[in-house]
Amino acid sequence: MTTETQADANADSIDEQKLTDLVETSLVDLGATVHASLAIIGDELDLYSTLDEAGPLTSAELAEETNTTERYVREWLRSQAAGGYVTYDPETDRYSLSPEQAYVLANEESPVFMPGAFQLVASASKIEPDLNEAFRTGEGIGWHEHDEDVFHGTERFFGPSYGANLVDWIKALDGVDETLQAGGRIADVGCGHGAPSIRIAEAYPNSTVVGIDYHEESIAVARKRAEAAGVGDRVHFEVATASEYNGADYDLVTMFNCFHDMGDPIGVAAHVRETLTDDGTWMIVEPYAEDKVEENLTPFGRLAYSISTVACTPNSLSQDVGYGLGAQAGEERTREVVTEGGFSRFHRVAETPTSLVFEAKP
Repeated sequence: MTTETQADANADSIDEQKLTDLVETSLVDLGATVHASLAIIGDELDLYSTLDEAGPLTSAELAEETNTTERYVREWLRSQAAGGYVTYDPETDRYSLSPEQAYVLANEESPVFMPGAFQLVASASKIEPDLNEAFRTGEGIGWHEHDEDVFHGTERFFGPSYGANLVDWIKALDGVDETLQAGGRIADVGCGHGAPSIRIAEAYPNSTVVGIDYHEESIAVARKRAEAAGVGDRVHFEVATASEYNGADYDLVTMFNCFHDMGDPIGVAAHVRETLTDDGTWMIVEPYAEDKVEENLTPFGRLAYSISTVACTPNSLSQDVGYGLGAQAGEERTREVVTEGGFSRFHRVAETPTSLVFEAKP
């Protein structure tokens, strides 16, 4: 005796074109999944940077330049060319990087430098066994529980973008640029390895910055980064949570892509309010998101929702309250949380294809 399953019953109603499209999407995703580790190898072994500096090159020439093995390099180059990351000339059997490919893959100061993002995403996936269990139990996974490469990948991915946009974002705030030019006090909450803290100090040499993060290992790295950048006398770092950090009368508090990670974002907002001057400003940088779910069903939305599932939401759920705001909260939901925390003014002051920048004032 056989029993018809739901899958069997649904087979007759399948749209063949939609099925083909979904299979093709799956193949693209499978290739991208494998490609992530190969992009990291290209970055770590200087394959991209050498192609940029010395190309066009054959696989043998690239292997010689990078002290690697030709057979591996040959296969790697072909995979990169198939994905559009490397340019192949069949007449010469040589590979090169176009200016656009070099800007994305070989220029570490580029605001769209992507190897750091691959490093971040590939390392975040190592938490999968714990995440699997968290789905069943509802327990959280703290940021500190991730692989170390998650922290380095985050710095390398976001740091150049902050450097390219930071001053423009601050200038969009009401009167803040002038205050910082004259000499202001800034708290950069959730600073990680300190990339935004350091860049603020470089842009405003008369101001002082306190970088704050609960992750002690990241703070140790941030201190070294500040000394190496020559701003160690104006940037100080402390280990503290966003709801308990020290200090008062800050002219500016910043949070870069971390507010949605907070376990108690309303409580954090209330604490920020207490630490600002009467006319102080809170600048909140969040991933770009529309307010409706259906408007975020885009390639960037998928990336943001996916990272939020792996890292952001688990981190929030690991803390007190466990609000779980998520990386695609959008402007209106963020406004609700911020105003509930005691702020009376909130509006969007800038945006990029991947970021929303909000200004909140008491």
